Amino acid sequence: MKKVIAIVMVILALLLFCSSNVFATNEILDSETTSQLIELSETQKKELADYVEEYGSETYGFTAFVLSKIQIFSIPFCFLGIAISAIYQYVIGIRKLDVRYKGFYTMIAFITLFVIAQVLPLVFVIVIKGFGRS
Repeated sequence: MKKVIAIVMVILALLLFCSSNVFATNEILDSETTSQLIELSETQKKELADYVEEYGSETYGFTAFVLSKIQIFSIPFCFLGIAISAIYQYVIGIRKLDVRYKGFYTMIAFITLFVIAQVLPLVFVIVIKGFGRS
């Protein structure tokens, strides 16, 4: 245990002494990068406007836009969480049972989050389009 603490202290000391300060500058972005950022922003605004037009309300359109973004970004996030949970359950959990259960419960949480994030936009569309406004 003392060796582990000593190694951690040495690594922290090396990181502290080898680090350098990074300060923000007022460099102007080149015109190509700026135009790409503006184009991306305009694309997102157009997509939001399309959702508002499709649902006929700014509130419903914004909600649908946010739910579609959550649906897209939840896929890599949840797969990464499931992979890390599997490592905890099947690799580290072989020697430590408490870590194995932690991995199992975390995996169940990520799977539940994934299912909710994928099904919630569908439920929103069914409720709003089917039962709500026409």
